[in-house]
Amino acid sequence: MAEAHVLIFPLPLSAHVLSMLKLAELLVLQNLRVTFLTTDTIHSRLARFGEIKVLSESYPTLHFKTFSDCNDEGDHPGFGDRIWDFISSVTLHAKPFLRDILLSHTPQIPKPSCVIQDGIFGSLSSGVATELNISIPIIHFRTVSSCCFWAYISATKLLQFQELPIRGDDDMDRIIKHLPGMENLLRCRDLPSFFRPNKEGNSTFESYADRSRQSLAADALILNSFEDLEGPVLSQIRHNFSKVYTVGPLHHHLNMRKAESNKGKEIPRFKNSVFQVDRSCMTWLDAQPEGSVMYVSFGSTTIVNKEDLMEIWHGLVNSKKGFLWVIRPDIVAGKHNEDRIPNEVKEGTKERGCIVEWAPQEEVLTHKAIGGFLTHSGWNSTLESLVAGVPMICWPYFADQQINSRFVSEVWKVGLDMKDICDRDVVEKMVNDVMVHRREEFLKSAQAMAMLAHKSVSPGGSSYTSLHDLIEYIISASREND
Repeated sequence: MAEAHVLIFPLPLSAHVLSMLKLAELLVLQNLRVTFLTTDTIHSRLARFGEIKVLSESYPTLHFKTFSDCNDEGDHPGFGDRIWDFISSVTLHAKPFLRDILLSHTPQIPKPSCVIQDGIFGSLSSGVATELNISIPIIHFRTVSSCCFWAYISATKLLQFQELPIRGDDDMDRIIKHLPGMENLLRCRDLPSFFRPNKEGNSTFESYADRSRQSLAADALILNSFEDLEGPVLSQIRHNFSKVYTVGPLHHHLNMRKAESNKGKEIPRFKNSVFQVDRSCMTWLDAQPEGSVMYVSFGSTTIVNKEDLMEIWHGLVNSKKGFLWVIRPDIVAGKHNEDRIPNEVKEGTKERGCIVEWAPQEEVLTHKAIGGFLTHSGWNSTLESLVAGVPMICWPYFADQQINSRFVSEVWKVGLDMKDICDRDVVEKMVNDVMVHRREEFLKSAQAMAMLAHKSVSPGGSSYTSLHDLIEYIISASREND
């Protein structure tokens, strides 16, 4: 009997790659063979900044395959309004490489017996398997929150109830009534950003909804979430999918499995980064009082205009709180060297702030000096903050971030939602609310959620059990297809 060999194929964007790489590591820890497919650019960045060589040496059954990029790395593809073009381009470009991997094998590495693909690719893998006349289990992994995925799945229903499309700026505070599991919770502005009309009055939600509905034909679905976090939404999803595996929070789950495994002592902590980490911020944090620092990071793809950047900066300085801010060199849209930074901002930063190009975020969030997280509400960042028990101020950019921020403030009660606002007075007030005036309230909720997250990935917990069930499914499906 051939051993179970899983092909994992993420969308080649940082957040997608890093969460699916954690899943790959979890599977090889449980003695499965994994081939991880991504682009040359992502792979080279993982090699330069993420210690991928260490990972390969630690896991003999983990292999990497790459395909050439379909874009110019320096052009920042796939961000904001252009992400759909990027997804479509990768889908087309990856097809022949996917075909080759499904057919290729060596005495050392058998053909894949299962595919876990990024759900954003829709029916890509199943289409290739059909063309090749191969019977192989296809599992979709969604890197977004379950509530976002469910909103995409429910788009047709919202159209039927005439709750979509959104009719411009004046419609943004209308309550969405017919979204099962989230009735009367979301406003139009809280739906995923692709539901919003663009300058031409069009939105791309139908494309995303269509790709999400294609997941209904997959053999199983994996979500980076846990029962106590998104239970009502997961119940709705389970009405539509025969096999749903909730294995999150993946980063914490992986740490727990390593700790309990004999291999855990031998495996170095893998950086899992596509950016150069600046560890000087950890030394700076060590010198700050407990709970005194607001951590600020807008992730790997957010683009900010200069005016918004300055409003946030003024608000942070005016709050008189310490702050650690991750500012990527490419974060500002357009030309950004024309305006000088005002002296009061420069001096306030020198006195109370630390700015780096990239930080070891998981480590930062668990540092005793951190008292809050001003975040873009990306799903990985949200989960990392929840696990660390750190209250959030949410300033979402795109995709699932709008709906995540609503859940942070209104469902989990672990922070404040600043979406569609960028004003220095609001930033100052929210920083002080999270760090001072409502500190105890938010800390209590955040710490309670952290305990639930920890329970989910502990032996007997929902995600721990779900991972076991996923592995059993992969092994049994591989036997059936042998």
